[in-house]
Amino acid sequence: MTLPAGEVMRLMQARDWAGALDRIDRALIVDAQDPRFLMQRAQCLMALGRKAEAFASAALAERCAATDPAVLDAAGTLYSNGNDHRRALPAYDRAVALAPRNPHFLYNRATVRRFLGLLAEAEDDYDRVIALRPMDFEAYKNRTDLRTQTAERNHVRELEAIASRSMADWSGEVQIRYALAKEYEDLSDYAKSFEQLARGANTRRKHLKYDIATDVATVQWIMDAFPGAAAAAQNHCEEAAIFIVGLPRSGTTLAERILASHPQVFSAGELDCFAVSVVDAVRRRTGLAQLPRRDLVANSAALDFAALGRDYLRRANLASGASGRFIDKMPLNYLYCGLIRRALPNAKIVHLRRHPMAVCYAMFKTLFKDGYPFSYDLDEIGRYYIAYRRLMAHWQAVEPHAIHDLSYEALVADQLGETRKLLAFCGLDWQDDCVQFHDNPAASTTASAAQIRRPIYDSSVSQWRHYEMQLAGLRGQLEAAGIET
Repeated sequence: MTLPAGEVMRLMQARDWAGALDRIDRALIVDAQDPRFLMQRAQCLMALGRKAEAFASAALAERCAATDPAVLDAAGTLYSNGNDHRRALPAYDRAVALAPRNPHFLYNRATVRRFLGLLAEAEDDYDRVIALRPMDFEAYKNRTDLRTQTAERNHVRELEAIASRSMADWSGEVQIRYALAKEYEDLSDYAKSFEQLARGANTRRKHLKYDIATDVATVQWIMDAFPGAAAAAQNHCEEAAIFIVGLPRSGTTLAERILASHPQVFSAGELDCFAVSVVDAVRRRTGLAQLPRRDLVANSAALDFAALGRDYLRRANLASGASGRFIDKMPLNYLYCGLIRRALPNAKIVHLRRHPMAVCYAMFKTLFKDGYPFSYDLDEIGRYYIAYRRLMAHWQAVEPHAIHDLSYEALVADQLGETRKLLAFCGLDWQDDCVQFHDNPAASTTASAAQIRRPIYDSSVSQWRHYEMQLAGLRGQLEAAGIET
């Protein structure tokens, strides 16, 4: 039997994973070692949530593709998407060895090296990507983020030369502006840094369809739907999940690394599983595929919470392969604290908070790959921050002992004391490794992937003060809302 490759691709593009898998399995009866079909089989299995089988098929594809760098690169990508970056790296190494001038393979390896803390090696890969593909503007930005730039070693001249040219690709211009802002800040040229940052953020915002009013209104809808504390627990879910919530750039990754350095805890990364479980449960309850956000929030208060908790744990285990206690570090789970308390009454919720101006500026200067559309305009950041504070104050009022507030500034000032409190809240015994979190070899895929390889430092605590004049409007907005800055 023969199977046109185009038919498999058509089924995969249509997201008919089961149909594509059936065709591939029939083709593999004829040639059980066809590496392309084995790799496509792995991709279908991963899409169907069968991670272990997907990894096994990818490993077999690797063994059968000794001289096919495309299959090896695809295997590396599958492992990386499956959160096994250490397994991805040797697959990428083999692909690059076979095709050393392929910028796509080099870029993928650079990404995994960055996740694993191999920062010098990642920089070398990005240098090679840029030499081969000078219009890969994301490579410039990623390279800049790997280390603190110095007067003797930086890329300002190169980046300025690119920025001075007319760029048809607006997203590329954004990458270059943010890279320049980072490098100028490292070099203490704060005026030029903010100028580049503001230009990049303004361009990014122009290309987003986003209404801050909906996010602000959502906070009130949530408070209306969950006005009081969760009822006494009727289920007995195991104490598996530790949720780390807050705003991005508030120290959530730092708290994650501390907890994940404990031998009894595994970090599952930033999972979207809780939000997906809520939406799916509401759809099943209402029979409606799409609901306005206000109706979705209102209906979420009448769910079968025990079933919601079980569904979340099932999804989290499938997504991460975790067993036992794990960390879900999705910052925006702060929206769901009331639901988490009802669905998983034994779970732990750790809320990271940071000085208002510091966290707002940190969000503004970060070019997020996805999400956080409010972060490219200072007025919208202020409005979002005020709404966030309202909701967290509500959760703390109705669940006063259920959420552990952890101040980023307090953690930096007293690492030992705050770490002891954090471990005690999570029911974990003391481990010295939690203080030496920067030695943890585990991968990190967040915007802090480079920073968490260093011991705790305090240079970012007051970084925003270099821009007090530029941030004066934001500061006045927060103070008018009663927020101390």
